[in-house]
Amino acid sequence: MDAPHPKAALDSINQLPENILLELFTHVPARQLLLNCRLVCSLWRDLIDLMTLWKRKCLREGFITEDWDQPVADWKIFYFLRSLHRNLLRNPCAEEDMFAWQIDFNGGDRWKVESLPGAHGTDFPDPKVKKYFVTSYEMCLKSQLVDLVAEGYWEELLDTFRPDIVVKDWFAARADCGCTYQLKVQLTSADYFVLASFEPPPVTIQQWNNAAWTEVSYTFSDYPRGVRYILFQHGGSDTQYWAGWYGPRVTNSSIVVSHKRTRNQASSEAQPGQKHGQKEAAQSPYQAVLQIF
Repeated sequence: MDAPHPKAALDSINQLPENILLELFTHVPARQLLLNCRLVCSLWRDLIDLMTLWKRKCLREGFITEDWDQPVADWKIFYFLRSLHRNLLRNPCAEEDMFAWQIDFNGGDRWKVESLPGAHGTDFPDPKVKKYFVTSYEMCLKSQLVDLVAEGYWEELLDTFRPDIVVKDWFAARADCGCTYQLKVQLTSADYFVLASFEPPPVTIQQWNNAAWTEVSYTFSDYPRGVRYILFQHGGSDTQYWAGWYGPRVTNSSIVVSHKRTRNQASSEAQPGQKHGQKEAAQSPYQAVLQIF
């Protein structure tokens, strides 16, 4: 007696139920889905465009949990922003000496790297941070220029979605010496035209202070279209003009592109004579600064 014939194999993967195809797509790298798989046929294109797929991918990557209840306008954009989420500043905690930093001013005895807590200093709130950069008796400034497109953020995403950009920095003084700290962050176009900026007045800390570490935090939101670069610059000098390294100490700086988007209710256009993004800072320069001395 002849053995029964097995069922005929599928002629095409497209004969699989759509929920099975969606499950298969959750295991395919996201860029391959968009650059290759989406072009195969109209069925694949329609499935790949489903928000259900991108929500499943977020769940699989651990970007959300099963009980996630926060609204998400576009799961595809959410997925890519979460996958790109990281500190865009290199060597923020001085672990590689001055690597990746552009030295703009190197006055006095120049920039130096020291280990925490340092002389007349205090421990950093995060024990994983072990080092800091320290300035001298004349102006010391260093900077990094972040190329957002090179970091994976494509132009349409930056111009259409315009995700929030969160900037943070930490500074402290020596207890036995006063100092002045300053920070400047600018969002610029491809040709380096400044579209938005955060540049609060310099902070002066008096001699015989508690040497506590202070966090500065600012969020760029609803900024103009065309942002391609972020310039981050900080530093300062001591107020006693002492030889050595008695100026402000800085570490754990960060620039993070958020998966969130904030839209201002008022017009997003800057007022005449005012740079876009500085309205809040003009009202209260230190509203974003905690524990200012």
